[in-house]
Amino acid sequence: MSYLLALAVAGIIFAVIYFRNRRSQQFMPFSHVSPSLLFDSAPQRPVTWLAIRAATPETVLQALGLNRSAPCSWSEGMAGEHEYFISSRINGWVIVTGVAIPNPDDDVDECFHFLMSLSRKLGHVQFFHAEKFSRHHAWMRLDDGCVTRAYAWAGETVWNQGIKTAAEIELKMKCFAYGQESFPARAIEENYEKVSLLATRWSLDPARIRSFKKSDGIAGKSPRVY
Repeated sequence: MSYLLALAVAGIIFAVIYFRNRRSQQFMPFSHVSPSLLFDSAPQRPVTWLAIRAATPETVLQALGLNRSAPCSWSEGMAGEHEYFISSRINGWVIVTGVAIPNPDDDVDECFHFLMSLSRKLGHVQFFHAEKFSRHHAWMRLDDGCVTRAYAWAGETVWNQGIKTAAEIELKMKCFAYGQESFPARAIEENYEKVSLLATRWSLDPARIRSFKKSDGIAGKSPRVY
């Protein structure tokens, strides 16, 4: 009897431990979850964005001529639905995105004049564009109103200015000549995929910036009437 009693007690103890462990796993505190699970599985990266060095959100707002603004979260800003989203300073850079930023797909001249004007006011300005469906892509760098490097492909090369930077060479990014009629599909795909890598080397990739409170910014609108 004592032997059977010992077995019964052992079985009860085992059952209690088993169910207690199951319960603790089901209700594990959030702090015990792997850090990799705390972040979004699909990081947000806008189609078009600017990286502006040594500026403040307020000076960017003024340089863009925006007279209406409101606080805006990073995730909402990265969705790209505002006319402009201006981030707070992140490691010395201000990220700007929004539907009002001209891109070379639509009008390369408008994009050129927009960036020139902004760079004259703010100094060092970078532009990145990577459109998912068409695979159109572009990257530019300007200093004090001067284009130091620019490349844009929108079904054909529409802007190619300056000497390739070390980062472009390291990443083996392809830049095609004006008037070229055929383009290797693989090279176009690789250029599109490498825009974010180039941004990381030149400044910041927005998708690598976590949605910390310090990364919140402002949404701005221009004074023009629609």
